[in-house]
Amino acid sequence: MVNGIRVKVCGLTSLVDAEAADAAGADYLGFIFYPKSPRAITLEQYRAMAPRLPPRKKVAVVVEPSDDELNALKAEGFDHVQLHFPNETPFFMAAMWLDIIPPDKLWLAPRIPPGRDLDLAFVPLADTLLLDAPSATDFGGTGKTGDWATFSALRKKFIKVNWVLAGGLNPDNIAAAVTASGARYVDVNSGVEASPGVKDHAKLKAFVAALQGVTPPP
Repeated sequence: MVNGIRVKVCGLTSLVDAEAADAAGADYLGFIFYPKSPRAITLEQYRAMAPRLPPRKKVAVVVEPSDDELNALKAEGFDHVQLHFPNETPFFMAAMWLDIIPPDKLWLAPRIPPGRDLDLAFVPLADTLLLDAPSATDFGGTGKTGDWATFSALRKKFIKVNWVLAGGLNPDNIAAAVTASGARYVDVNSGVEASPGVKDHAKLKAFVAALQGVTPPP
């Protein structure tokens, strides 16, 4: 935790990068199990790393998973499951995920198209919601920044929710992002990479250093 702000480093594909995220001060290590992502790994690859991973919280990132996929991740012992899905997903389908992953372990990450608002029906389903940059087609990892003002408004309205800010965060803009959004949880991925799936360890350190001089607004 840096100045009261929890940091998740996502899109990790190697043990060396996970160790670098740990050394930089990450609270959460994120692993993507979405085959279309350039940062995707398989469960077999994760299992090969798992015994040597740093003792940080592990987050499995998936997109519209099947029940079998969720059960496999649950059996793997992840601390949290970050679940991406279209904002138009029927509420009853989203509620079914709770039969497998309880609210305290579930991070909901709805894909919100440009010009649309978050469907507030999803807010009570999980303790944590992640807001990424608006997109009609992509599930994160685009490098585009999100709507910090909307994030701030939602955080103030639903104070019991852990709101995670994602989308285009990097060492150059993280201070402004936290100041504008009031985020206490941030998710960084492409902004600290040398190439997709390969972290730039200097950028990781610079990202945390930039956070050290920032105090989010109340």
